[in-house]
Amino acid sequence: MKFKLKNTNNKARRGTMIFARGMVETPAFMPVGTYGTVKAMTPEEVKGIGAQIILGNTFHLSITPGTEVIKAHGDLHDFMHWQGPILTDSGGFQVFSLGDMRKISEAGVDFRSPKDGAKIFMGPEESIKIQSDLGADIVMIFDECTPYPADKATADQSMQLSLRWAQRSKDTHQALGNNNALFGIVQGGMYEDLRQQSAKKLIEIEFDGYAIGGLSVGEPKEAMIKVLDFLPEQLPKDKPRYLMG
Repeated sequence: MKFKLKNTNNKARRGTMIFARGMVETPAFMPVGTYGTVKAMTPEEVKGIGAQIILGNTFHLSITPGTEVIKAHGDLHDFMHWQGPILTDSGGFQVFSLGDMRKISEAGVDFRSPKDGAKIFMGPEESIKIQSDLGADIVMIFDECTPYPADKATADQSMQLSLRWAQRSKDTHQALGNNNALFGIVQGGMYEDLRQQSAKKLIEIEFDGYAIGGLSVGEPKEAMIKVLDFLPEQLPKDKPRYLMG
């Protein structure tokens, strides 16, 4: 992926992400194809409304229909009949939304499938491997989505775990020889200094783009806006930014 910054106006930016499968003009909205389809729409209809990139859900796709079923068709593009770029989330948010059905450790997360109750483990290595198998044009690191509300000690602990997982995600991405884009995810809750620490460390690790995670998780709108007011200035100007939601 290449990124060209076209114009700026205060904090607003216009740019172009260039992939082998096509270009995406930013800012861009990504329709969500959770299970390999955008609900009630054909790929032609999705393209017809102007969408240039869509989002796939690693957690759900790995369970239904399953990674092996998708690979039997080629990759996620072939399975969906969508030949434009695809971003896959890491599955982290969905795993952490399972509540008592999951257990977090340094290695990753043990949880039970919401489909049939089967025991499943997912860590950075597993998530990145699945996303590689899906053929995602943008791969997201595996992270812990810091809950809201969270005291500073909890937010710090969560952020540090996500940073260690970020390094493992990149190491796995490189070991697989995957040349597609890999995005880091800034965490740190509602705490400005933690967000700054997270952004600084992710920049040191080096990613192709940077996402802002841990928002739209129940916090007041004013708290979200406060994070968005200062955080983008901490991120590289020559890389795309992704507001997760």
